[in-house]
Amino acid sequence: MLIVLNFAWYVSGIFAYLNYLTPKTRKEIIDLLIKGLQRLEYRGYDSAGLAIDTSDGAGITIIKEQGKVKALENEIILKAHAIEFGGKHSTHVGIAHTRWATHGVPSAVNAHPHRSDDDNTFVVVHNGIITNYKDIKQFLIQKGHEFESDTDTEIIAKLLAHLYSQHPEYTFLELVEQAIVQLEGAFAVCIKSSHFPGECVSTRRGSPLLVGIKAKTKLAADSIPILYSKDHRGHLGSELSVPVIPRVESTSQFGPLGENKEVEYFFASDASAIIEHTNRVLFLEDDDVAAVKDGLLSIHRLRRSVDDPHAREITTLKMEIQQIMKGNFSSFMQKEIFEQPESVVNTMRGRVDFESGTVVLGGLKDYMQEIRRCRRLLLIGCGTSYHSAIATRQLLEELTELPVMIDLASDFLDRNTPIFRDDVCFFISQSGETADTLMALRYCKTRGALIVGLTNTVGSSICRESHCGIHINAGPEIGVASTKAYTSQFISLVLFALMMCEDRISIQPRRYEIIQGLKNLPAQIKEVLNVDNSVHELAEELYLQKSLLVMGRGYNYSTCLEGALKIKELTYMHSEGILAGELKHGPLALVDKQMPVIMVVTRDPVYSKCMNALQQVTAREGRPVLICETGDAETKAFSDRSIEIPHTVDCLQGILTVIPMQLLSYHIAVLRGCNVDCPRNLAKSVTVE
Repeated sequence: MLIVLNFAWYVSGIFAYLNYLTPKTRKEIIDLLIKGLQRLEYRGYDSAGLAIDTSDGAGITIIKEQGKVKALENEIILKAHAIEFGGKHSTHVGIAHTRWATHGVPSAVNAHPHRSDDDNTFVVVHNGIITNYKDIKQFLIQKGHEFESDTDTEIIAKLLAHLYSQHPEYTFLELVEQAIVQLEGAFAVCIKSSHFPGECVSTRRGSPLLVGIKAKTKLAADSIPILYSKDHRGHLGSELSVPVIPRVESTSQFGPLGENKEVEYFFASDASAIIEHTNRVLFLEDDDVAAVKDGLLSIHRLRRSVDDPHAREITTLKMEIQQIMKGNFSSFMQKEIFEQPESVVNTMRGRVDFESGTVVLGGLKDYMQEIRRCRRLLLIGCGTSYHSAIATRQLLEELTELPVMIDLASDFLDRNTPIFRDDVCFFISQSGETADTLMALRYCKTRGALIVGLTNTVGSSICRESHCGIHINAGPEIGVASTKAYTSQFISLVLFALMMCEDRISIQPRRYEIIQGLKNLPAQIKEVLNVDNSVHELAEELYLQKSLLVMGRGYNYSTCLEGALKIKELTYMHSEGILAGELKHGPLALVDKQMPVIMVVTRDPVYSKCMNALQQVTAREGRPVLICETGDAETKAFSDRSIEIPHTVDCLQGILTVIPMQLLSYHIAVLRGCNVDCPRNLAKSVTVE
């Protein structure tokens, strides 16, 4: 199976490497782990660490440091005399991690890997949050365990040590299975132990994890059978002193064919860390436990569901390593802004026939009759994904003649929103792993609604748990601030609207107009990108300001919200997206000659209303910067500063107007000395509530 992979990005990063009968020096192993962490740096993190075997293979060495991966490298160099770079291991397990603080401040002691005791008997790296860690921590303290960090992760290592002391006859896999039954929350973990040299166990629940496989000979199969534990009981009240998971006696293992058993395994949060080593991967599902022993991989599950497949398929990733490199750009965000002419083409490729006017979304084709019979459409997302829903709501209402509800995923869950069996719910997420959006999906799914996923990531949780969906095909988006994913989400929803109205005769002229607008869009985006120098000059005027207002209405309201969000997250300036129709209900009080204001005014059905708002601003001595259409002298007369964009169909105008805001936020961030790709306190996809 060949998959064209678009990445998913998450809080924190896991990378682990196991070589079996493939001799590596300790320096080679460390270099490989460091390189894996460097591939995960775009996520945003505050500390990093790794764990490798001691030179004699009898123990485990942990090295971790606050700050960037470079700081970890420097610490390793300082400890070179103790590490013995020249030592060689024919079989070895190394685990590494970049941490984004959730429990405990950024520090070396709170960095991963975490250990069970002073001898580093069990060491763990973990993404996500353990919600019941306080209960388990209290239990373990009563059992005599002492904690050195403020993290929730440390309880996993100490829980494993406690279970081992109770049941030394258990295998590594069985210990991990018994431990994770006690955990609540979202997690992906990789674990190694001096009691089980050469073995690695990993598992996930609600946080992504994949396994890469590299072998010199052909693999035994293209899929790995799943084994099931017979039961899963247990609670802290049981004192964790009796087996809570009956051990699985039979095994079904996977590895290279023939006498040559040399193999390497890579465990990672996403493919960016392993694609340079292998393109053969399998994606773990929630509650999968993957264990490697004697070079053989097995997958166990804690519970069996009705629709669970009997195996995990090995997929081939089609992706070039250059795709995740910056190329000639100064940052990933800048690169991704300038990739939008290509990314919008990729979103439409194979879906729109501009000659015949047909639109086909293959992922929805079999469900269109059911969608057309629905009571209402619900579009649910967070942040930028939510803004893409706002951007297309008006068009969806126009072309489908259905009520369209837009909700922030967190608020949607807080309200316990009524959901009906004849609702169709779209869940929009670049990564496909956003925690709030995923929980909202599950909430709607249990109530019988049809679930449609709209993601940029093959194999993500939203992708797998939806009944059907649309892959936006924007390509890798590494910068934390979403740019090309927004425009591709926008276009994907427009394509859905066009598909919904293909049999309505009365609307065909409007439909044809939109399709022709889509055809011209890549060239028009290139034209907009040519204003980069003008936007940079504007940024030099604005970057010392403390606040910025962005105003518009109609199809451009989403541009105001998205533009303001970009400025907030990248530049740390206060910025507010304001619906121009609400000016007189409060926001107009903010306007004076000192307050920077950007107004989006294009020739669309609400143009005259936008002009009224523009006149209200100038009447209060406001000096707005206008984003307007090329050659619109009437609008430009109200300001001496403007950014011009080409004219397109009203419902697509938001794609062109948002690009100057993306460029502006980028340039202001650079001028203010901010880290464009990794804004403070943020990561690419928040997998915690």
